[in-house]
Amino acid sequence: MSSVFYDREHVTKWLGARTVEKARDYVDAVSNLHWENNTLSGEVQGTQRHPYVVDVQFHDIGDELWVEGDCSCPVGYQCKHMAALLIAGLEGAVESQPGVRPELVRWMETFRARAESETTPSHRTPGAEPTHALAYQLGWSRYQQRHEIQLFKARLDSEGVIRSIDEPWSNVEAALIKAPKFVSDDDLVILRSLWLGHSRQNHGHFILRGSNGGDVLHKLVATGRLFPANPADGTSRHPPRPLSRGAARAGRIEWEAQADDRLRPVLRTEPQAAMVLATEPVWYVDAEAGEAGIVELSLPFPQLPDYLSMPPISLAEAPLVAAVLREVAPDLPLPPALDTAKVRVIDVEPVPVLALNSLSMSALGLGKHFQRNQMLDFATASFDYEGVSIKAESSATLVPVPGGSVLHIRRRYDTEKKRLLELRKAGLQVVPASGGHARHTLPETLLALPDVDAWPDFVDETLPALSNAGWRVTLASGFRHHVIEIDAIEGTARRTGDGWFDLEMGITLGDRTVRLEPLLAGLFRRDRRWLGGALETIDDDEAIELTTDRAERLRLRAGRLKPVVRVLVDLFDGLGSWKGDENIRIPELDAGRLAALTDTGRWQFQGDASIRQLAQRLQTGGGVQEVPVPRGLRAELRPYQHQGLSWMQFLREHNLAGVLADDMGLGKTVQTLAHVLAEKEAGRLDRPALIVLPTTLVHNWREEAQRFAPDLKVLVLNGPQRKERFELIGQHDLILTTYALLWRDHAVLSEHEYHLLILDEAQYVKNATTKSATAIRDLRARHRLCLTGTPLENHLGELWSQFDFLLPGFLGTQKDFTKRWRNPIERNGDGVRRELLARRIRPFMLRRRKDEVAKELPEKTTIVRTVDLEGSQRDLYEIVRTAMQAKVRAAVNSQGLARSHIIVLDALLKLRQVCCDPRLVKLEKAARVKESAKLELLLAMLPELIEEGRRVLLFSQFTGMLELIAAALDKAAIPYVTLTGDTTDRATPVQRFQRGEVPLFLISLKAGGVGLNLTAADTVIHYDPWWNPAAENQATDRAHRLGQDKPVFVYKLIAAGSIEEKIVRLQEKKAALADSILSEDAAETVKFSDDDLDALFAPMPEIARAG
Repeated sequence: MSSVFYDREHVTKWLGARTVEKARDYVDAVSNLHWENNTLSGEVQGTQRHPYVVDVQFHDIGDELWVEGDCSCPVGYQCKHMAALLIAGLEGAVESQPGVRPELVRWMETFRARAESETTPSHRTPGAEPTHALAYQLGWSRYQQRHEIQLFKARLDSEGVIRSIDEPWSNVEAALIKAPKFVSDDDLVILRSLWLGHSRQNHGHFILRGSNGGDVLHKLVATGRLFPANPADGTSRHPPRPLSRGAARAGRIEWEAQADDRLRPVLRTEPQAAMVLATEPVWYVDAEAGEAGIVELSLPFPQLPDYLSMPPISLAEAPLVAAVLREVAPDLPLPPALDTAKVRVIDVEPVPVLALNSLSMSALGLGKHFQRNQMLDFATASFDYEGVSIKAESSATLVPVPGGSVLHIRRRYDTEKKRLLELRKAGLQVVPASGGHARHTLPETLLALPDVDAWPDFVDETLPALSNAGWRVTLASGFRHHVIEIDAIEGTARRTGDGWFDLEMGITLGDRTVRLEPLLAGLFRRDRRWLGGALETIDDDEAIELTTDRAERLRLRAGRLKPVVRVLVDLFDGLGSWKGDENIRIPELDAGRLAALTDTGRWQFQGDASIRQLAQRLQTGGGVQEVPVPRGLRAELRPYQHQGLSWMQFLREHNLAGVLADDMGLGKTVQTLAHVLAEKEAGRLDRPALIVLPTTLVHNWREEAQRFAPDLKVLVLNGPQRKERFELIGQHDLILTTYALLWRDHAVLSEHEYHLLILDEAQYVKNATTKSATAIRDLRARHRLCLTGTPLENHLGELWSQFDFLLPGFLGTQKDFTKRWRNPIERNGDGVRRELLARRIRPFMLRRRKDEVAKELPEKTTIVRTVDLEGSQRDLYEIVRTAMQAKVRAAVNSQGLARSHIIVLDALLKLRQVCCDPRLVKLEKAARVKESAKLELLLAMLPELIEEGRRVLLFSQFTGMLELIAAALDKAAIPYVTLTGDTTDRATPVQRFQRGEVPLFLISLKAGGVGLNLTAADTVIHYDPWWNPAAENQATDRAHRLGQDKPVFVYKLIAAGSIEEKIVRLQEKKAALADSILSEDAAETVKFSDDDLDALFAPMPEIARAG
């Protein structure tokens, strides 16, 4: 037997009067009726040979009981067989007295039987516990009409605290035999007690009864793992708060009026508690206060649990219940009887009330299947008789109230009818019911306008007229047509004193200000365009609706909000978890945003104005005052170099850090030496300046320091003898060390504090997890500076690494930066975030291009020379391409593009090698190929270039290719020198080339990309293109730099239609990304996609032949 309470009125409400009427002839045909948990099942004999199988499951939604049914008949659900089963479930449960509901009779019989019963205590056994723990949840079951304990397996955090309760657990019987690790000894004691009174139908749900229940509840609270169940509205507390023992509270019985005017006894406490459990002793649970404790009660306990489980009764049933109580439990409070002495008469004119709301058709139980998601705007009418609300369609005149009194309402039917006629004249019509069941407590009569588009005019014009006529109008939070127009956004930026600004945003409504942050959180969750990179697709005139916590509907134009999002888009990412107790914060280093916010609305700034002024000077660059050139500098600084010195001095003055990101060849070294020398002459260089640089640049720095700043005492920590010089660190002005040695010497270097810590070629620390990058971050220095010609080579993560060294925390954690900036910009092409990121880093980065500041630099001309692969070399390319394409596709299909990275690069490498020279490919077929189109082109070009007196640098990524070229040059008797990673003596080949002894310099791309000054060259040949355009540009800048007095020609040799042409296109994409972040105009970036693979492995086109 189940204790689900329902009656014939419920059945009619769920299935409709017509279906119930049809079911009357089938009630006697119900067989095998039985309950399992909250499901009523049985068989109903219909017109077919075999009976129909029917299952009806009861659910609890909010405060309402509803059902879902399944029948094997052709209709399938909501059918007459389902109605017959439900009626039989009522009639078959017990033979009732005439005129008395069956469930009331069942309660009275149960009450008699249990009047003298008591529960027995249980024995306890211990258990054990690891990283999980058993959590207990106490809540109220609407359909079982009782309090229940549910069990959960909860995960513990590092501090042993339960953070979430989301994994139900019910394997109690097995645990009592062999306890799992997360079940402790205390838990086993509790589980045994629960199991004693456990019904096998109630899986994972336990009832607390009698003295055993009180004892278990005491133990549950003591565990610190008893939690109140989440409320019916679905809200939950994060993290959940366990119940603790509270002080005893006084208790009393009250007869409470239900929504349908029936009565039931309830146990109240003072102060009020959400739950009261009829254990012995009685316990209360106050979820809000997080307390549970004893209820002090003078009533007899044995009958109390059954007394409180009484189903709601009507006033007409009250005398019968009172008679039973007088006989069995005379000390328990009786229900209020219809005693004329206790009846208060209300005889007044009613106030008509019109309530407007909007709900989905499915929630209302209206419409066909395809209409379920449609919204219905509707109204309901009721009448207020001195605070008592009577529905327009109700016939009630007697209303019970707490304390045993009864109200008698003398209805004014003529007045009500007249008022309802006013609504009909206003255009409201009754919405016809169309079957189904409602999942919410809704009135039976809904009113709506025949034309949906007429609601705005109804709200603007008709509602005021009805109000003037005496109607009280209320609008629910979900009503779609009640909107307040908003003209402006207001904000406050308050300096906190800990290096941050707190931002608050609001909207003025009458005499109060509503915080905007929680409203925006809801907007951004439901409309991904705002933070997902599609901001510019939102029209400025688009109406944006927001809803306050008072259910006020606000409307503002998107054009009011978009400028704020442009400035704070990354900070809005965190609004999803905004709880109203914290502010959006920006660091003082990011104060440039404050200036931008002044253009987005009415903002007030509270705090030191100097911070905003500093931000303004950094943003414009015009606020940097020119400083004198150090007296000891043996060089004449060009105007832009003098500006660079002033900028570095400005950063030092304001305790800031930055990136000097001038193009290669513009003299970053001499500017930095001038900066260090200025600090020494000003007396501030009381500690050494430490410069970390690539090994290839040590010689260059030492030579230029001796040449331009001889007053600086320079100590070079390089080579095996460097350890002998460690003790001299504190005696020098400038310390030079390398990235390769820094982590080895970290213990010694970290013993000192430095005035300046400078990274040259700072892109070397783009991987923040390397030993060098980690060691650098640990060094102590007053001021930090980065020098690089390519702050962004491949991806934005490199930019984060440099700023994490310079200004830790400015761009957030690496994970946060990837989520908020890198992925949206690189993957989704988010122009708003790209522009904001560029604006944020611009104050801390000084970047000048050669064509902008070094006007005297000779012209650079880039020439692309393409050559067709023919014959067996072309056939080899297609063979390799086809095989590699199949291999790559198979890998991508099986493990995804991200996990196939190595396979893709290996495939592309082989194709590039075929283009350069088939002999680079380690395949038997390649060894038989004699053609090498690019090598033939090169050997045709070189004699002519050399004859013209050109001095040539030839770069290749493949040292093997340089060896093949060298062999061909030897055969052609063309002199050359070579520099690769294996070259131990770098100075000799450079000097021979610079002195003009040889016209050709063969250089591997990585070995010669940085650290060389080869202004004797006027021609650069890139034999094979590389993915990274910055690497190629670095190589080119060996010749095209300050000191060059001749035009420079750059040749790129490309195999037509091959992988090399695709590389050139991808180079352009990467260059666009770098330009968009580092340049002032933030040009549009290019989005990468998986389609690039198809393009890279596309077949070579047919060679166009002259006719």
